[in-house]
Amino acid sequence: MITSRTKRSRIGFAALLLAGVGMPALGQDTPESLLPPGFDDPAPTPAPAPGPSAAPTRAAEPLAPVDGVALPADAALGNVSDEVQQQVAVDLSRYELPEFARHSLDKVGVVASGNAAFPADSFGAADGRFLQVLMRRMRAPIASRWASIVLRRALMSPLDTPAGVNGADFAAERAWALLRMGEANAARAVINDVDTDNYTTWLYQVAMQTALATGDPAALCPIADKGAAIVTQRGWALAQAMCLGLAGKPNEAGQLFDRARSGTSPSDIDNLLAEKVIGTGAQGRRAVTIEWNPVSHLTAWRWGLATATGVEVPADLYQTAAPQVRYWQALAPNIDPAARAAAAELAATAGVFSNAGLVDLYSEIEQSGDSGPGQTIARDLRTAYTDGNVGSRVKALRTLWDGASTPRTRYARLILTARAASWIPASDKVEDADRLIASMLSSGYEAAALEWRPVVARGSEAWALLALADPAGAGVAAGDVTGFSDSGSRRKAQMLLAGLAGLGRLSAGEAQSAAATLEVQIGGINAWTQAIDAAGERGDAATVALLAGVGMQSANWDYVAPEALFHIVAAMRAAGMVHYARMIAVEAVTRAA
Repeated sequence: MITSRTKRSRIGFAALLLAGVGMPALGQDTPESLLPPGFDDPAPTPAPAPGPSAAPTRAAEPLAPVDGVALPADAALGNVSDEVQQQVAVDLSRYELPEFARHSLDKVGVVASGNAAFPADSFGAADGRFLQVLMRRMRAPIASRWASIVLRRALMSPLDTPAGVNGADFAAERAWALLRMGEANAARAVINDVDTDNYTTWLYQVAMQTALATGDPAALCPIADKGAAIVTQRGWALAQAMCLGLAGKPNEAGQLFDRARSGTSPSDIDNLLAEKVIGTGAQGRRAVTIEWNPVSHLTAWRWGLATATGVEVPADLYQTAAPQVRYWQALAPNIDPAARAAAAELAATAGVFSNAGLVDLYSEIEQSGDSGPGQTIARDLRTAYTDGNVGSRVKALRTLWDGASTPRTRYARLILTARAASWIPASDKVEDADRLIASMLSSGYEAAALEWRPVVARGSEAWALLALADPAGAGVAAGDVTGFSDSGSRRKAQMLLAGLAGLGRLSAGEAQSAAATLEVQIGGINAWTQAIDAAGERGDAATVALLAGVGMQSANWDYVAPEALFHIVAAMRAAGMVHYARMIAVEAVTRAA
């Protein structure tokens, strides 16, 4: 359980130096690897500069891209004539919220269904500027599914705005981090908790990205006019035109659209997609054909408007965008389930999709009668859940696991089958206990997994996972940890040691002995370890979650140091997030090569 604190300790603003830390390099080199297997490397993430802390009163620079996915921007085309503005002006005074219904900027966030919110004071006394820089420079998505889940919960929760920042700007920073994690719906929820009267330039920019990431250009309509006045960018002028088209005003929409596209090529893909949105409104008479052949890369604008209008994005274009775009694809309800399946499996490994979500998706595929590979997976999944013979269910599970070809998709299949695996009775006669238990724990079915404890072999991977997952916290000897190294992967043994030590399952002497044998420098210190350790001791749960994300800035586990895992697990345990600490440690052993 996450708890509040009464005792506080302020994080010094000098700790901003942490923002320059890529990975906490304590015991090994950490080369850059920001991509899941099977994808091309995305462009580096240029982070937009934040807007002013007060309400915006001037034009801003064009919005920087999300990991190389940019919006159409042209300062010379961002303004529309006074005459046209007068034609589309709307009196909004009658729609203004009364004072009692307004949202305060002192606390921003939402409670996700089925999840308890973090305490409002979970950032403790941290300087808001320190937290902003950490979020802005964190390279996301991050390595751990479970750390991503914790971070999403923290960034979504109704939290007190820390000192030193404007509440709207801080909400924008949180939403921007969520977008880069692939959590488009969560980002939208955070933004929607800020009244439009309080928007800053920075929040306008992130709000547009969020509308595109959710494939919902209509979400721009309440802010399009003000956004166009504040942000000098062609995208906002096009947004005004799209909103008029969606409102059933094709003539006014056409005037703004023609103005916005002036000086650009008739075949400009960004204009054509905006025109297609305009044509979907009532009385829309614009027939637009989208040709992808000349398009060299996918942007947030292109993905969002194509998705909104039912235009299929070619599979090869996804390779030109950052991985979070695939997670947006997974969440898009208007994309055919079969087309979303592969993206949804990847999204599950990043904490964006749940076991239940995956099962529901494949159920839709089965019911659709699709004849592609998704149908085969759906049938095997049904067998794994419903066949009356245990052996047949295990065989179906094994078929699903063996059908994956990369480390990431293999973990995705463990998530997909988690609940089905939890229904297999514990028995030493059942083969593949390692993967059965890893599957259950990938989605938190620890009670079912622990039923296997009497039947798994000591020193096996299943034994190691259960040693970490057991909430009773039975002690483990150093010899068991180093012996696990002899029977399996040394890297897995290092992660097991880090997890057990972080959970307090090893005595100080046992931990030091095993650490020396396995060459894990759990006593190493740098600015990041000091910050996360201190946040854990204070019980600043949201700060711990954010610093854990900083410590896992890799798209896979290959470059997550066991030393970093030790500090993350220990800090989460200290801050009251013991369940998440256990699951992150289990995931580390499962996914380590």
